[in-house]
Amino acid sequence: MEIKLENVSYSYKKVNYQEKEVVKEINLKIKDGKINAIIGEIGSGKTTILNMINQELLPTKGKIKFGDKTISSKDDVKVDYSLDFGYVSQNPKEQFFTQTVYQELETILQINYYKTDKIEKRIFDVLLMVGLDQNKLNQNPNTLSHGESRKLAIAEALIYNPKVLIFDEPTANLDTKSKNDFIKLIRLLKTRYNKTIIVSSNDLDFIHKISDYIFVFHNKKLVLEGTKYDVFKDYKQLKKYGLIPPKVMLFSDIVLSKKKIKLGYRDEINDLIKDIYRSSY
Repeated sequence: MEIKLENVSYSYKKVNYQEKEVVKEINLKIKDGKINAIIGEIGSGKTTILNMINQELLPTKGKIKFGDKTISSKDDVKVDYSLDFGYVSQNPKEQFFTQTVYQELETILQINYYKTDKIEKRIFDVLLMVGLDQNKLNQNPNTLSHGESRKLAIAEALIYNPKVLIFDEPTANLDTKSKNDFIKLIRLLKTRYNKTIIVSSNDLDFIHKISDYIFVFHNKKLVLEGTKYDVFKDYKQLKKYGLIPPKVMLFSDIVLSKKKIKLGYRDEINDLIKDIYRSSY
């Protein structure tokens, strides 16, 4: 499904009734079936863009196209695309509203008219997919660890098989193992299940590993877009926008300046180290 923002702006009224502009005249097209990353310093408008795509917010100007349907600032109500979008917020526990992990997932399936005799199997399948232990099924969601809470939130987003998945800061406070598990999962969702994925994150090492296409926001505007190589190769420009390039890119430059070895493009530093080793023979 094509998702396209055309001249989209969003403002809200402050306590003193003055308007505060959050994003301004945004034009972008989400790449279907790809991992789309939205990056930028804090306050650049990333979360607002996600909330408009997810229809938590309506644009104050412009329009957003979802396939052959359009929402705009003129709409009085949101169009329901609940079966097309799965959303994981920055604070997963804010999404929980029942007493057990099982009830969380069961309720979502019931709301979406999932066949009753297939609910239990679907819950077990999704828990396996996200790596959340089945022993947690009877536990209160609010007592889960941060990593477990995020896995449950992802399971909620996946449970009814949406076409588009939206993640806001998905690796925040995750340990290394949980982060690596999530990287494997998000790659699987794209390659095996052909999901369109939209990720916003300040973790540029993570973004470098998973993204196909990147949108850079700065001072309320979209200032740069392209493949991850196109975006990350220009260090000076990224620093101007308050962003630090991924470690793997910086490592390649250090090797070139110190060892005079020009390395190819890699996602992992370990792969670059192997290339250095091979080049010495």
